[in-house]
Amino acid sequence: MRLRVDLLPHGNYPDVVVIIDVLRATTTAVAYLERGADALLLTATPEVALALRPEGESTPYLLGGERGGLPIPGFDFGNSPVEAAGQNFTGKTVVMNTTNGTGAAHTAAQTGKHIFLAALTNAHAAARRARAAATEEIAIVCAGTDSHVGLEDVYAAGVLAEYLLAMGEFSIDDGARIALTVRRNGGNPLEALSSSGHGQHLSRLGLGEDVRHAAGLSTSTIVPTLTRDEDTPDQTLKFTAG
Repeated sequence: MRLRVDLLPHGNYPDVVVIIDVLRATTTAVAYLERGADALLLTATPEVALALRPEGESTPYLLGGERGGLPIPGFDFGNSPVEAAGQNFTGKTVVMNTTNGTGAAHTAAQTGKHIFLAALTNAHAAARRARAAATEEIAIVCAGTDSHVGLEDVYAAGVLAEYLLAMGEFSIDDGARIALTVRRNGGNPLEALSSSGHGQHLSRLGLGEDVRHAAGLSTSTIVPTLTRDEDTPDQTLKFTAG
């Protein structure tokens, strides 16, 4: 079995893909499903999300997303796991679009057989799900920030890689070796996330609580899992709790 870590999304995934955008899309996705959402729809663009809820019309969708860390105009929520954790989404479908994480999921879904969303908060559960589904390769894909490698995602990838290596034998690539090195030398999760460039950016925006929430290690057993339904709207990916 191969274990691969892509420090940025590259595509050409033959088997299982685990998307990580720990600050904050995949952490927030876990929180939405923890708080009862029936499904998440990850859209290709903000415009696709807004079109799912035409002005003046009643729809079952709530919109959550950000650009540059700030809420998108016209959306109901930003991309805050703390905000999501304080709501009740029972019976709701949340439509998400973010700067990096949702795009990484769309790249993975072009070829991957099984797509999961992972964060530190569900790291152990996501590793177990990935291992159970894989037949030839697990690719852990870091979303990064604006096409640049993000320390927080690489650190989280190292956490997942550690869990996976504890479950059995893998041949690993240099990306996995880098992620494991960052994990082993990066301090505890809060230290790693707080010292990252994106973590510092969010703190400057007054979103330090989101960073602290995202540093919680294996606090959830929810694993957002791609569900390929025929009724999924165009240019969206449907994720449900796994």
